[in-house]
Order: sequence, then C-alpha cells, then structure tokens
Amino acid sequence: MSVCRRRPLLLAVAGLVLAWGIALGGYVAFKNSKVTAEKVAAYLRSVDLGTLSGEARAKALRDLARKMNALPVEERRRARLEGEWARWFATMTEEEKSAFLEATLPSGFRQMLASFEQLPEEKRQQAIDRAMKDLARARAAMENEEPGPVQGADTNRLGELSPELQQRVVTIGLKSFYSESSAQTKAELAPLLEEMQHLMESGALFRGRR
Repeated sequence: MSVCRRRPLLLAVAGLVLAWGIALGGYVAFKNSKVTAEKVAAYLRSVDLGTLSGEARAKALRDLARKMNALPVEERRRARLEGEWARWFATMTEEEKSAFLEATLPSGFRQMLASFEQLPEEKRQQAIDRAMKDLARARAAMENEEPGPVQGADTNRLGELSPELQQRVVTIGLKSFYSESSAQTKAELAPLLEEMQHLMESGALFRGRR
C-alpha cells in the first residue's frame, strides 16, 4: 500500500484513538467528580470543624451541605448514618445546625410534613415503623460491610424515635412535632424523616407491610 493510501487510514485510526481518549478522560473526570456517601464520609473525617472559625468554618459547612444535596436517595441515607456526623453536630452551634438542616432539606420535604398530617393515626404509626425498620436494615448492612464507621452510641441514635416520641408524632402530627423540636433533635431524626418521605413519595407506604 502506498504512502498516500496509508495516510487516510492512519489519520482515521489516530482520530478514533483520540476520540476514545477524550471519552475515557470525560468518564474518569465525571467519576471522580461524582459525590458519593464514601466521599462525604471522607470529607467528614478530613475536616476538624472544631478548629475552624469565621469564613473557613462557614465554607466547610457550605461544602458539606453542597455534597449532601448532590447525593441520590440511597447514598444520602448511607451518608446520614456515617459515624462522623455526631462529631460534627456536637461542634456546631444551634444556629449552625438550624441553617445546615434548612440548607439540606430534600425537595418536597415540607410537603411530606403536610401530607403526613392528612394520614389517619394507623397510617402514621405504620410510616414510622416502616421507616425505622428500613433504617435498621441499612445500618446493619453498613456495619457488616465496614464495622468501624457506624459504631458508637451517638450514631446509633440517629433516626431512632422512642415509643413516647412515636406516640407524640402519631397524636399531634409530624409537622407540629418538627416545628417544636430543637435543632439537635431535628438533626438526630433527619435520617428517619427522609426515609419516611421516601416511603410516602414512592407509594411503598400504601402497598401494605413488607
């Protein structure tokens, strides 16, 4: 084959290699930039909020909120159950906790609170029971995968609701309970409330018990 005939073929091959290289580079860049529960956990471990102040502290909280808001439902649940949350929330002021929770409320959260008010007491209790069971399964699965990150008394309380508080939620409704709760209580219950929202929006709550 002459040089003239080989040249178009070589150019075509070079173009194909370049296209694959660009596509692979784009995929790697996307994969590295995608936020996951593991990346949120790594961020929580890498930053000591207690040593920060002023703009550096505010930026750390904004960065964490941005990462949380980028997570899909399942990854968000895993991130919420990660053990470093207790350390961060213990360091936050009440104002910071309230601001962070407001910044990370999932879309439709307030609508879920209002919808819960319309449920009969039986369905309210069922929603709480289902959400707590789902969180318990998720926590157990995480402990089986990586025993360290989700251990500890503070972490184990996340998403739990005592029988007394359950009865209060069933009686007065979730919206009223949420509005009366402290920022610390809201933070501890965030995994449960988000799980309840997922159940209600997916329709799983109304398909009977699993």
